[in-house]
Amino acid sequence: MWVADECKNSFMEMKWKKVHRYIVFKIDEKSKLVTVDKVGDAGEDYSDLTASLPDDDCRLRGLDFDFVTVDNCRKSKIFFIAWAPSASKIRAKMLYATSKDGIRRVLDGIHYEVQATEPSEMGFDIIQDRAK
Repeated sequence: MWVADECKNSFMEMKWKKVHRYIVFKIDEKSKLVTVDKVGDAGEDYSDLTASLPDDDCRLRGLDFDFVTVDNCRKSKIFFIAWAPSASKIRAKMLYATSKDGIRRVLDGIHYEVQATEPSEMGFDIIQDRAK
């Protein structure tokens, strides 16, 4: 499995420069190359991320989640979300499951990981609860 430089560069832009709200990664089954499938601008929100996911294929996502603490402090946490819907092919599920740890090691600075097979498993409230 290879992670394209564009993945690392986009992730660092999201993490440090706050240029992106989220990044959707895709793995090519034949070449085993991880590429950027979609990038969400800083103005997009969580609903844009969930709307951009396919119903029948796996994806990995990096999410820069901004929130306000109980003490009224603005904070940001990086989430790594593994999306494997039940309608996706078994081969794709296995490929993404075995590759996600390697991708996580390349993308330094992830705070939390969420695995989801349906939208309710990665709802906004779940992400918000994990961040606090």
